[in-house]
Amino acid sequence: MRAALSFLTSFGGASTPTPKAVRWFPAVGLFLGIALGGAWRGAEELWPPAVAAAIVVALDLALTGMLHFDGLVDSADGLLPHIDRERRLAVMQEPTVGAFGIGVAGIVLLLRWAALASMPADIWLLAGLWCLSRTVMVGVMDTLRYARPAGLASAFEDAPGSSVVIGLGGLVGALFVGAAIGWPGYLVFIATVTTAVAVATLSARRLGGFTGDVLGAAAVLAETVGLLVAAAKW
Repeated sequence: MRAALSFLTSFGGASTPTPKAVRWFPAVGLFLGIALGGAWRGAEELWPPAVAAAIVVALDLALTGMLHFDGLVDSADGLLPHIDRERRLAVMQEPTVGAFGIGVAGIVLLLRWAALASMPADIWLLAGLWCLSRTVMVGVMDTLRYARPAGLASAFEDAPGSSVVIGLGGLVGALFVGAAIGWPGYLVFIATVTTAVAVATLSARRLGGFTGDVLGAAAVLAETVGLLVAAAKW
């Protein structure tokens, strides 16, 4: 559990990643979602929806230590330009941020804020979505090989019982989302999974596998698309 917290959040302290940590990914996502949902509901009691939404977006960045968001930015800089594979991997390791990363970061933050601001606060929606986003991370790791010779996330390759984790995490996430918004929850589930598959497919084609940055990108984009679908006027 500590290794999963260390990898997925700003808590847990320094910890060496191990394959056993993967089993806790959906649970960590579920707890993060509940915490953010609770903060969302409390913030709406004190501020207008737009301010409450901004607080949730900021709190999510704080609780995750911006780890996943950093992965999104690095992945945008590495996967989107027209460069060769080795250059992509090198760009994703550079500490600087390029135009693709800045553009994607701004768009994603704006969409997350707008989606949250357009809906009433719902703890279970965020619990389900954040559980699903960490579950799809396991799915990406279970489907692709690690794209580098070694790295932080390489320890999660071939994690025992990953298929069970994916099944249970997906079921729990879907149930929470469905309980929150009813039948559109099915569309939210499909949208989050489809988004993760799209990120994984792009990474497989351009990197030959996944990296830790790709995992972060898959999670953040899956959450964002899920929020957009949930916010639609059904």
